[in-house]
Amino acid sequence: MPDEAWSQFCRALEKAGEVVLSGPDTPLDRAEGHRYLARLTREMLYSCLDNADPDFPRFHELDLVKIGADNPDNVYLSANIRGDRTYRITGRRGTIAYFSIGSKANRYAKDGTMASTGELSGADLEVAPDGTVEIIASAAEQPGNWLPLAPDSTGLVVRQTYLDRTCEVPGQWHVERVGGPPAPAGLTPEFLAKALQRASLSVHGTAATFAHWTRTFMKRPNELPDFGQEMFQRAGGDPEIFYLHGYWELAPGEAWVVETDVPDCPYWNFQLGNWWMESLDHHRRITVNKHTATLSPDGRLTIVVAARDPGTGNWIDTCGHSSGTALLRWLGAGEHPIPQCRVVPLEELR
Repeated sequence: MPDEAWSQFCRALEKAGEVVLSGPDTPLDRAEGHRYLARLTREMLYSCLDNADPDFPRFHELDLVKIGADNPDNVYLSANIRGDRTYRITGRRGTIAYFSIGSKANRYAKDGTMASTGELSGADLEVAPDGTVEIIASAAEQPGNWLPLAPDSTGLVVRQTYLDRTCEVPGQWHVERVGGPPAPAGLTPEFLAKALQRASLSVHGTAATFAHWTRTFMKRPNELPDFGQEMFQRAGGDPEIFYLHGYWELAPGEAWVVETDVPDCPYWNFQLGNWWMESLDHHRRITVNKHTATLSPDGRLTIVVAARDPGTGNWIDTCGHSSGTALLRWLGAGEHPIPQCRVVPLEELR
């Protein structure tokens, strides 16, 4: 059984490669697409095989795993759980600007969704006098910090969001099952076969889901419209965030100019991604947020996406790409302005 399970896993990964072959055929896009599949494979193997036991969950950071327009300002943590069990999450809030924890029903391998089954934000947390926090995740309501679980909850997702990385400190978090067994169960051939199958299905399902999103955005190039929030929430989005996704495409010497009013809200950011909806390299100027952006005297935001810095402020580097995806997030806003976008010759902005 293990030999056949491994062969099936390898064949399934080859099938997932068809998603990359269906995307753009530039050398850079293809290289990023295959790297994307490799990153997904690493994450899904870890999640489905080595960190899959809901009786002994562990938070782990999504290190260089970029899925569905990952936020460059975020520290993401995830853990596998089951909705029919009770968990204790402990830690310290830290000084990072935004914190949220959600329980999710991960159905990426089935239908490309990750439904929210419970949410708790930093504003809701009760913090002990010594600065510690305890959260109980369970189906039955609990006093204090309670994170609801549903019967099909499969995971926990923590989002910790920086406004200023130079001075903010994220929290440290630990999760454990309440009333679990004394030791993990041993490995069986049956578990290995199911884990490899789940991992391969998750790689393919994730890649196919966000390739479909990009093709949807391509129908309205160089815009940031409201495509409807339900699609984004079904894929695991934060209910506090209003998402404005888009697809951009520029010829040499062109710039994409994004102009918008800015609502009163705790956090917002704009970021640029590749065709696979991965944020571009974080050491480049690929994002601005509420803290780092410069607004005009009347409070409006202007962003310039281009291959070179025109010297106008809020420049976003295309990092050698001629097309890709983008996202503007409004978090906790009472209104959600839709940006005005246009493509202009870069020389007009100098």
